[in-house]
Amino acid sequence: MIVSTRGRYALRVMIDLAEQNNEGFIPLKDIVKRQGLSLKYLETIMTTLSKAGLIQGAHGKGGGYKLVKKPEEYRVSDILVVTEKSIVPASCAECIGEDCPRKEGCRTLPLWEKVNAAVKECFDGTTIADLMRE
Repeated sequence: MIVSTRGRYALRVMIDLAEQNNEGFIPLKDIVKRQGLSLKYLETIMTTLSKAGLIQGAHGKGGGYKLVKKPEEYRVSDILVVTEKSIVPASCAECIGEDCPRKEGCRTLPLWEKVNAAVKECFDGTTIADLMRE
């Protein structure tokens, strides 16, 4: 599994918003400046995060973006699932729990189950607040 720039940037933006959380709406241009990211690319990420209800956006003077919850209430998995669609390490790991045609006798499935469980535990157990401290 490779987390794309979309997922990595989304995490960076969420941390940035959390660090500025007491300032109300944060203009996107300020985030772009601090993070050194492309405005155009970041606009698409912000739209995705906003539609998923992870952030709130406001247009016009005094507009920008802000978190809708406390940093400790955002799990890394919540953000990556929205931006990456899937965070499984191998495509067959998505068959876990479903009727996989190769499930019986598949010698690699136990490996993917272990890796998937470890990734899930890590991403579910890490919050934006944790990343702010690291």
